[in-house]
Amino acid sequence: MLKYYIMIQTNLEFLENQIKYTGFGEALNPVLKEQMEKGEKEFMISHQADFGKSVLKSELSFKKSDQSDLYFFNSYKAMLSKEGTSNALEQIFYIGKDNNFTMKEAFNLLQGRSVNKDLVNKEGQIYNAWTNLNFKDAESSGNFKMTHYHQNYGYNLEAALEKHSIKELQSPESKESLMNSLKKGNIQSVTFVVNGEERKQFVEANPQFKTIRVYDASMQRINDRQSKEEKQKDTQEHTASKSQKKNADNDSEDSSPQKEKKQKRKSQSI
Repeated sequence: MLKYYIMIQTNLEFLENQIKYTGFGEALNPVLKEQMEKGEKEFMISHQADFGKSVLKSELSFKKSDQSDLYFFNSYKAMLSKEGTSNALEQIFYIGKDNNFTMKEAFNLLQGRSVNKDLVNKEGQIYNAWTNLNFKDAESSGNFKMTHYHQNYGYNLEAALEKHSIKELQSPESKESLMNSLKKGNIQSVTFVVNGEERKQFVEANPQFKTIRVYDASMQRINDRQSKEEKQKDTQEHTASKSQKKNADNDSEDSSPQKEKKQKRKSQSI
C-alpha cells in the first residue's frame, strides 16, 4: 500500500512539473490532484491566459495508462481569441519527451509568429529550426501544418537585426536579451535611432524572408525598405559628422604652424 501511495505521489509531482514547465504555472495543481483522485480513465483541465486584447484558452488532456494507475499529460488544445474576431484559432500541441512547445510559444505561433527551438528528428538527432504555423494548410486532424526553416535555410537573426538602427544592439547584454526573446516568438519593444532621435518601435523575427518585421508605437507595420533607408541615412549622417569633425581638427592643426610662422616673421622684423 505504501509503495502504491509513493508511486501515485511521484506521478502527481511529475505531472505538476510538466504543467509548470509547459508554462501553465502551479495554479492548476489542486485541480490536477482532485481529478487524479477520482480515478477516471481520462480527464481535462481548463486554463485561460490574457495577453492584452487577446485571450488564449487551453484544454489540458490527461489519460491513465492501460497497464497501471499512472496518468500522462498527453496534449493541450490552445484556442486563441482576438478582439474583433468571432472565430478562435485552434491548435493541438502534443506533449512528449521531445519537441514540446510552451503555452507562450503556442500563443506566439497562433499569432502568426515564428519560434526557434532545438528539435529532435525521427532518428534521434538534434537540430535547430525556426517553426511557424501554415494557416493555409491543415492536416486531417484539423491541426495547421508546421513549417520548419532549418539551419541550412540560412536565416541569421543577428544579421537581420543589424540592418536596422536599433539602440539595444550596442550593448552585448541587451542584444543577447533581445535575440533570446525573439527566438521564443515574442514581439519585442526596441529603441530605433532615427536622425539622432530615439523612437520606440517593435520587432519580430521573420525567418521565411530572412528579415525582421518592424512596427511603430501603435503596432502599425513599417515597410522593411523604409526601416533600412532610415538606418542607411542615420549611418551616412553619423559618418558625415565624423568627417566634418576630422576636417575641423585638421584645419585647426594646419592653422597653428602658419600662425607661429607669422609671429616669428613679425619678431624678426622688429
